[in-house]
Amino acid sequence: MDQDNEYKKFIEAALFMSSNALGAKEICSITGIASPGMVNKLLKDLQNDYQVRDSAIEIIEIDNKYMLSLREPYSRKVSSMATAPDISRGALRVLAYISKNNGVMQSSLVKSFGSGVYEYTKELDEKGFVERKTVGRSRKLMVTSKFREYFSA
Repeated sequence: MDQDNEYKKFIEAALFMSSNALGAKEICSITGIASPGMVNKLLKDLQNDYQVRDSAIEIIEIDNKYMLSLREPYSRKVSSMATAPDISRGALRVLAYISKNNGVMQSSLVKSFGSGVYEYTKELDEKGFVERKTVGRSRKLMVTSKFREYFSA
């Protein structure tokens, strides 16, 4: 049981440090846990722990991937403290995903984040953080030099 608590701490730390959602296999490679099934069980335990504590933080699942998030109304009340207030929270999440997967197709983003991606990618394009190139019926998204300068990437 003590080992499970240590693993949960590693999972929690990985989710905290990651700018995007992580799948069970990614968490396995980061934490050294051998079984994705074990990771899924520990993630459910962590979700329950946050729920029981009535925490402002929660672990959310997006397309079989997990990330830390703030519950409402806390996220709305502290959003002004974000480091990049001129970019909406949703757009910032999408931008983090695009930066990690440079050259990602917009259709892939829609599958992961939902139809709000169209608005977010438009916002990011208007602010000069991403470049959108039409490929077939979708668009390929890449970060720009402005992104690299702004985020020192």
